[in-house]
Amino acid sequence: MRLYPIEKYRNIGIIAHIDAGKTTVTERVLFYTGISHKIGEVHEGQAIMDWMEQEKERGITITAAATTCFWIPIEESQKLLGGKTFLEVDPNERKKLEYRINIIDTPGHIDFTAEVQRSLRVLDGAIVVFDGVAGVEAQSETVWRQADKFKVPRICFINKLDRIGASFEKSLQSIWDKLTKNAVAIQIPIGEEANHEGVIDLITMKSYRFEGDHGEKVVIGEIPDELKEKAAQWRDKMLEKIASEDHLLLEKYLEGKEITPEEIRESLRKSVINYKLVPVLCGAALRNKGIQPLLDAVIYYLPSPVDLPPIQGQDPRTGETIERKPDDNEPFSALAFKIATDPYVGTLTYFRVYSGTLKSGEAVLNTATQEKIRIGRIVRMHANHREEIDQVFAGDLAAAVGLKGVKTGHTLCDVNHPIVLEEITFPEPVISIRIEPKTRADQEKLSLALKKLAEEDPTFRVKTDEETGETIISGMGELHLEIIVDRLKREFKVDANVGRPQVAYKETILQTAEAEGKYIRQSGGRGQYGHVWLKVEPLKRGEGYKFVDEIKGGIIPKEFIPAVEKGVKEAMEEGVLAGYPLVDMQVTLYDGSFHEVDSSEAAFKIAGSIALKEAAKKAKPILLEPIMRLEVTVPPEYFGDVIGDLNSKRGKILETFDRSNVKVIEAHVPLAEMFGYATTLRSLTQGRGSFTMEFDHYEKVPENIAQEIVEGKR
Repeated sequence: MRLYPIEKYRNIGIIAHIDAGKTTVTERVLFYTGISHKIGEVHEGQAIMDWMEQEKERGITITAAATTCFWIPIEESQKLLGGKTFLEVDPNERKKLEYRINIIDTPGHIDFTAEVQRSLRVLDGAIVVFDGVAGVEAQSETVWRQADKFKVPRICFINKLDRIGASFEKSLQSIWDKLTKNAVAIQIPIGEEANHEGVIDLITMKSYRFEGDHGEKVVIGEIPDELKEKAAQWRDKMLEKIASEDHLLLEKYLEGKEITPEEIRESLRKSVINYKLVPVLCGAALRNKGIQPLLDAVIYYLPSPVDLPPIQGQDPRTGETIERKPDDNEPFSALAFKIATDPYVGTLTYFRVYSGTLKSGEAVLNTATQEKIRIGRIVRMHANHREEIDQVFAGDLAAAVGLKGVKTGHTLCDVNHPIVLEEITFPEPVISIRIEPKTRADQEKLSLALKKLAEEDPTFRVKTDEETGETIISGMGELHLEIIVDRLKREFKVDANVGRPQVAYKETILQTAEAEGKYIRQSGGRGQYGHVWLKVEPLKRGEGYKFVDEIKGGIIPKEFIPAVEKGVKEAMEEGVLAGYPLVDMQVTLYDGSFHEVDSSEAAFKIAGSIALKEAAKKAKPILLEPIMRLEVTVPPEYFGDVIGDLNSKRGKILETFDRSNVKVIEAHVPLAEMFGYATTLRSLTQGRGSFTMEFDHYEKVPENIAQEIVEGKR
């Protein structure tokens, strides 16, 4: 039996810029909902959700951790439970009233962007956390854009209002300026910095203060006299914004009639679910202020699975679009969104159930591989602890143990009702290093460990250099690869030597060109004959590769055309300038000939490869390099030095501005110039500067540098 109706589910993620306080918010949520009995602090390495050794040491989140908790809105619990706090009520009484919240705490560091993307793909709503001193930062914009891409309704929480330099109004202004004009404040703080005492709820016009050892007692009272006028002004702004999305409410508002909190909430909920408005709340998680009203907002405004349109997918047999409603009676469908290696149970496949139910022991179809898989054990995850369950329902997030052949983004579904849900696409890696085992004995352990890590992390790639036989691993940044090498040592007990980081250059062409590829071999007995004419044309940056077949009248038989394309693809992998992959080009096969007896797939594959290389050489090939978007925060006295240094690194300064008492520089800089930048910045600013960096786009490498790369001098 289903314990909680699906309307009472909330599947949410907590997303933010690095260090805005996501994990601290999550730890408070777990404490107030009774999942944990003490508060784990990130700075003490005790956070429950940061369970990996590397996370504890560095105080950052690396993998998205999932957990489940339960909550009853404060008003309901105080009304119905006679003033008791959530945890003082008999659990059986609670079950009838409580909502079930599945939470994923995601990393903020851009090197782990895959974790954020795959989490957003399966969530119904998100809390975006902001630092009350810095407001919107570089990666706040990145995660916001990712949430836009997956159409995730969200609420904002301006955190750290107890810090020196914190300002609710400035942070809110930065959300309006940089992210969305649709943000609407539904709370304002009582005091800021050292005087931050609680929050004012603009919907009920009451003050909320948090008492007890850990702020677990919520005291609702009147608004302090000195803030009444300010609160009334903010409430007016809020009502105007909410009413503008709801004509019935607008009439009431314009006629000056009383609007009840229930009416405001109902209207705001609709607007949030339709991406029209984003409620903004505030507090200070580390000081235990503002978290319980944030949980209320999750229940009031973020959607349950039923509030969102049914998920769409394709029928793998007909290619038609079909949909699945979030209903237990529909055929089962789920998306695998994360693969993790667990030292005790082996591989864990996290999945989100969109429709139907699944019992352990039942078989499902993996539509990506067309294999039937029997689901052995199903577990509900709580960070890295597991709780065995025997059935999952629509709307659930769970993990299955030991599934073979399932990767991130694969669809699991009812064997008789196949569906392919939209896959998750991930960015390409931009940085590589060479890695080799220290001893012969480590050789096999290394390749097994790398295979497991690549299954877990879709932005991590492993390949072998054909010429040297060395293993090359690629990822999203220096920190990403550093963590991988660290995990090899700790989890997989593999010692490895690591080379210097290398940039993932690409090659492309600037002109259109044509070339002939002929492969003819006569050597007693059956010969080989393949002959093609190809035309190559440049495409726009980021468009990838297209193959066009323009063969008319069977001058090359149909069965040989896939072989030509295969030859073209293989040649593109190796490029023509310096061995980097060719991108952003269209290849057209328009002429050729064949031999009745001697033609074979192998001959046409080689002919395709020869023609592609010849055509690319004529088409003015150039090298492309990854350009990073950099945000540097420095005290004003070091501003000039840092700008000078960036100019020497071929950087383009985009803009500079003040953020409270520091200077912020935004720039585009080639990745090749950025290795070891953390050390450079430290020495330039006496350790007071900080930066974040993310991949932005590919751009042409200047001639003199391209020459050095081709000659292997760089």
